[in-house]
Amino acid sequence: MSAETQEVSCVNPFRSVKFFVVCQSFLQLTQLMTSGYMKGSVSTIEKRFGFSSQTSGLVASFNEVGNTLLIVFVSYFGSRVHRPRVIGCGAILVSIAAFIISLPQFILDIYEFDRSVSGKSNSTDICVPGQLSLPETEQCTPQKASESQVALFLLLLGQALLGIGAVPIQPFGISYIDDFASKSNSPLYVGIIFAATTLGPAIAFVLMSVMLRIYVDVDKVPTAEIQLTSNDPRWVGAWWLGFIFTSTLAAVAAIPFFFFPRMMLKEEEDPQKVVEESSKSLPVEEQKRRPEDLQLSEFIRMFPAVLFRNLKNPFFLIVILALINVSAMIAGLGVFLGKFMEAQFSLTAPYANMLIGAVNLPAGMLGVLLGGVIMKKFHLSLKQSTLLCVVSMGLCVLFEIPLFFLGCPTQAVAGLNTSQSSRLGEGQISDCNHMCNCSDTAFNPICGEDKIEYISPCYAGCLTLHYDVSRMKVSNYSSCSCIKVNGSAGSAVPGTCSTSCSKFLTPFVALVCIAGFLACVIHTPSFMLILRSVKAEDKSFAIGIQFLLLRIAAWLPAPVLNGSLIDSTCILWQSKCRKRAACRYYNNTALRHSFIGIQVWFQVCCFLCLVAVYYLYHREEQVQPRSTEENLPDTVLEQMPEASS
Repeated sequence: MSAETQEVSCVNPFRSVKFFVVCQSFLQLTQLMTSGYMKGSVSTIEKRFGFSSQTSGLVASFNEVGNTLLIVFVSYFGSRVHRPRVIGCGAILVSIAAFIISLPQFILDIYEFDRSVSGKSNSTDICVPGQLSLPETEQCTPQKASESQVALFLLLLGQALLGIGAVPIQPFGISYIDDFASKSNSPLYVGIIFAATTLGPAIAFVLMSVMLRIYVDVDKVPTAEIQLTSNDPRWVGAWWLGFIFTSTLAAVAAIPFFFFPRMMLKEEEDPQKVVEESSKSLPVEEQKRRPEDLQLSEFIRMFPAVLFRNLKNPFFLIVILALINVSAMIAGLGVFLGKFMEAQFSLTAPYANMLIGAVNLPAGMLGVLLGGVIMKKFHLSLKQSTLLCVVSMGLCVLFEIPLFFLGCPTQAVAGLNTSQSSRLGEGQISDCNHMCNCSDTAFNPICGEDKIEYISPCYAGCLTLHYDVSRMKVSNYSSCSCIKVNGSAGSAVPGTCSTSCSKFLTPFVALVCIAGFLACVIHTPSFMLILRSVKAEDKSFAIGIQFLLLRIAAWLPAPVLNGSLIDSTCILWQSKCRKRAACRYYNNTALRHSFIGIQVWFQVCCFLCLVAVYYLYHREEQVQPRSTEENLPDTVLEQMPEASS
């Protein structure tokens, strides 16, 4: 860089590409943190608003709707707009979206849970013989009946706006850097941005694990009145705090982009020369086909033709199918892995989020990094790149299969999977608790001396509770008529019964990390297979087609599909205003087989697609040998794909 350019950059940082890289990295980190917060709070939002897993999967993936509708046009608008300002507008929209997602906390009533100690006699859930329970229809006010619908609308609206706001941020940021950075620095700058981007979800999961240890209504309920702990199955953490945090960060991150110029001096170039488009170094015939050089009507008319032309290319089509399968696997794990571990190993939401953010996601990052390093270090040919993907996915499947056998059995719950019968909201009344008139919606799990779990002290027929004043919590329940110990009424302690299989948690997490690492190794090689399987003038379109198809076929439907499979394993549903709400208990064995099974299915499909691509390259070599000098360029990082949200 010349002395004059350095002087300008020192006086005005908004004329510096390096400062733009710093701002862009911070913004993309914030954007991915917002998406990560939603995935980390799925189980908590389900419990708070009574959503099924299918509904929460729809919420988690709904940002792809707004993103999908507009992502194709990014390649058209390219240099036609003031890219930094459009990025700033996108960041403001991300900030607004994050705030809208948090709105249910501020406009809806406080979270209600069943309690054994309360100032209201009809709020206790111990057995009070002769007391009439309040019918559910009388408890259901119009405001309570519409609570879930209002929350769902706001969450979907926020997610849709989040997807729209994210559309210009990365594509315009990368292209802006590529236009005005030097050829030698551009890969470094893009690498820095992607490093920051991949850190976003990991930081989000770790911070969410901290915030979920704070009670959801900490802004409305005095701390002294909070009777639950984070280990209580009724606990709901402050899921909304993360969105307030990232809303603020995104608003701050947007400010610098309104001060960057539309064009700036290119690094290591003549300071008098303002580079308007990096395409000037391209061949004339390729410049004519660049999307941003077309009229909008020409772009719209040309896109379907390019789409079908590339879909007729077997290399392009099969690699896209492979990426759809691996993306569907990642999307399902990203949204529901935490919930799965909570249900399977009786973990708290904060602990599950900590494991994902501190262990699982870093393993995936290392896999992406290793794939890029191998490509750059060994200059792999297309056939060799495909072989790398085949081996990596094959090993991934092998490490995933043992997960079918690593899990906990379903806890013994009275009336669900034991001979012990009690009233469980479905009209089942046992002789031991018929005089209690328990509420149909009560949920305050206790563990009896008989090692059987009861969904509330009332269902266990417990007449007495023992309250520890010093610790401000119930210590145990006694005189429980449904719990028989040596022929007499037994006692119970608050909380669920332990399944005593925590020994499986460590190998489960280790295998998931290894499988995720291996699956992510194919990230860069498969992307380069896409770029090298299409004509040079179709590359921009091919990237747009790839993003579009992955969103439509993987990132959008996969969380909903996984949520539906999880719901199919539920054995007791919560009821709110006589409507099915969140799941109380799962059949752990069926849950494990369904959730792990769908991931293995996607992995096997991806593996078979990659094997087919390898066969096509092998057959093509035999028919028409390729030049052994055809290796991937060292600057492939300049065209890295958009990180998944």
